[in-house]
Amino acid sequence: MMELPARRLLLVHAHPDDESITNGATMAKYAAEGARVTLVTCTLGEEGEVIPPGLGRLTADREDVLGAHRAGELAAAMQALGVHDHRYLGGAGRYRDSGMTGLPQNRREGSFWSADLDEAAAHLVEIIREVRPQVLVTYDPDGGYGHPDHVKAHRVAVRAADLAGERAYRRDLGEPHTIEKIYWNRVPRSVAEDGFARLDAALPGLPFPRAAEVGDVPGVAADETVTTVIDGSAYATRKADAMRAHVTQVVVEGPWFALSNQLAQPLFATEYYELARGTAAGAPETDLFAGITGASPAPPAARNGHTDGRPAGTSGTPGGRSQVR
Repeated sequence: MMELPARRLLLVHAHPDDESITNGATMAKYAAEGARVTLVTCTLGEEGEVIPPGLGRLTADREDVLGAHRAGELAAAMQALGVHDHRYLGGAGRYRDSGMTGLPQNRREGSFWSADLDEAAAHLVEIIREVRPQVLVTYDPDGGYGHPDHVKAHRVAVRAADLAGERAYRRDLGEPHTIEKIYWNRVPRSVAEDGFARLDAALPGLPFPRAAEVGDVPGVAADETVTTVIDGSAYATRKADAMRAHVTQVVVEGPWFALSNQLAQPLFATEYYELARGTAAGAPETDLFAGITGASPAPPAARNGHTDGRPAGTSGTPGGRSQVR
């Protein structure tokens, strides 16, 4: 077996853009510090809406080629974050975006929501046994906000984490491996409320007609549920640039952004987690790998990346601004 990096982080997301919005700063930070960061995306996001009018033809009700386009956006986002290991669950296009809750697309053949749980989990078990992550990050049981694909991603991730460690399960998929810590994505309610208070003051100068509500932010939870705080301020520009790469889905304006609903939200560079499985090391933790034996950061000479090195408030995108908290 090849020698593994000391730190190995696996993230499981439903669609392209979910990773950048939710975990972009975390991914950039650990990649720059020499960790192996592996992203598994479960669908191509074929049922998404499209923001730029000139790209409206891509949608499922027209040319139905949005998935391939979003794959290109995701590749650009990974480059912005410095992440080099990205997989699609079962291969690109194996599972189709299921659409929002209650739509006929939920039950269509090939949709992620209708996929057999153990079959989907087996694809992830193979990845887990290959990259052997100590830490898994995904959604809570509600998927953050109830989207069918987010809920299914949670179920697949947890099922795969369980199966990957079972010695009797599918040895053809690799040697068993137990993930030491599993985290749900979270946003403390007080942080969300503060962010929206700042947004309300800034809204008159923004290109968005109005603000979203605190409850619209996936993963908002009581402050006491948050166990882990990752300061990604040094990677704020990388996160903003990764979000901008998802051109069909996201508009970023300074420390704010909006999806296709044009409702403004705060863009958080500090990212928050709830430890769902494993032992916490600190209150709160400031490192997803805290308490894991042998999971020390790589020395600078062995690291794959670096912090932005760009002045605060600037972006690699012409005309872009990033002043993200």
